[in-house]
Amino acid sequence: MTQKTLKLSIVALLIMASCTKEDVIEDAIVIDSAQKNPLTTVEIKSKINEALNSKESFNWKESSDYLLWSAIVQGQNIATIGFGISENDFDRSKSVNNKKIQNELIDIILKYEGKSLEKVLISSDEYLNLIDVVIEKQETIIALRKNNYIRYLEPADYRLLNDSNSTEKSESSSGCGYESEALSSADYTTVTPNAKVPWTFYQHNIPSAWNYSTGSGITIGIVDTGVSPNQTLLGSSFNDGQSYGRTVQKYGTYVDSIWPWSTTTDGPNDQCGHGTSMASVAAAPRNDNGVPVGVAYNANLVTYRAASNVVLEGYHEQNGVKNAFTALGNRSDVKIISMSMGHILSVGKIEDGIKYAYSKGKLIFCAGGTSTSFTNFVGVIFPAWMAETVAVTGVMEGTAYQKCDVCHTGSKIDFTVVMQRASSGNKVPVNSYYDNQTDYVGGSSVATATSAGIAALVWSKHPTWTRDQVLTKMRQSANLYPNKNTEYGYGNINVLLAVQ
Repeated sequence: MTQKTLKLSIVALLIMASCTKEDVIEDAIVIDSAQKNPLTTVEIKSKINEALNSKESFNWKESSDYLLWSAIVQGQNIATIGFGISENDFDRSKSVNNKKIQNELIDIILKYEGKSLEKVLISSDEYLNLIDVVIEKQETIIALRKNNYIRYLEPADYRLLNDSNSTEKSESSSGCGYESEALSSADYTTVTPNAKVPWTFYQHNIPSAWNYSTGSGITIGIVDTGVSPNQTLLGSSFNDGQSYGRTVQKYGTYVDSIWPWSTTTDGPNDQCGHGTSMASVAAAPRNDNGVPVGVAYNANLVTYRAASNVVLEGYHEQNGVKNAFTALGNRSDVKIISMSMGHILSVGKIEDGIKYAYSKGKLIFCAGGTSTSFTNFVGVIFPAWMAETVAVTGVMEGTAYQKCDVCHTGSKIDFTVVMQRASSGNKVPVNSYYDNQTDYVGGSSVATATSAGIAALVWSKHPTWTRDQVLTKMRQSANLYPNKNTEYGYGNINVLLAVQ
């Protein structure tokens, strides 16, 4: 090679190197200097509240990269990624390329995070196209959001209502409690063999409907805080009085730990009280103990302790609910699922779990929302606003529709349940946390569990029906049908009509 040729070759290499360097810089993700430090929890909450006040909803898909990254950082750097070739590509068993897509996304994370797989991947869901990962860098968020296979990318442990800097308290203060209260004689009617029928059941003609159906052969799944081990009518005495030949099964999917890698649940037992009340109103036996009976007193029951309280905040609560829905979705005997818990923000993994159960033919009832001092500006809450769920709320006693004093209403509501007395303000009688004790429970929570029990009566009367046929019959038997009200849906169901 001549000296002249060598010089030309060196120049060419330098030009190529220069171009390659420029290309790398051009493709590099550059973070604005003002966005290199994450927003505080107060600043994040302010931006979310702005969206909630203006649109009554918030979705992480609409947030900026900076806001999303900040929320992930403020939630132990944990993120959930839902992936697939389309919005409805959530079921692993029906997704041909799920492993390839998952590996592609993990490779992006490893590239930008500069860490090994075991320090990045927390879990890969068995049934759903989603993974939980650790992300520290904003560049990783930006790179992932450019990928066409991302269905959603969300904080997995950001707490809007329960963050350590907040002076606000979660709804758990009203959702939980072991207290009991003697029932007013005006709030029940005693029927054979010595069971108390709550006053609200008569508002919907449920006792008359029992002449046609008591829920036999139908299994209700309840996703809540579990069931008390000290309430034998929801345990060893589930078959009592005129309730017979049925089963109750209890499971736990909630992990009581701040450590995301923990997988050991704390069991099926209710440590809140809320789940016990919901199970009672849906399916407590027609007992001879002088305590309240449930709507579908001959239905089977499967309960899940999926969360510690009614506000679905935090990694393990949202994971617990997702896992409960997929487990119930995989059971052929479960036809109805009731969940009287929720959040004012959407949660992608819970959406996936609900869609999975819905795809298996389940009829899913969710609470429309019960107000607290900091959620009363919100309409129907998540996941009741989903198309796959039936949203229920509570109303006052009387001929005119008036929501209960803590209940949410809105266009997503499908049904209402009368659950608050006009004069005394008393709610629905239920069995309490301990044997032979009673209590009152209200809000959209009890309305939801009541509706699940009603659905069991209808389905038991027509065991060959599909979910859609049952739901259509319930709508046709409601007193506002066929004109759906913008706040109260189809209104109160006449259960006697529904089972005839």
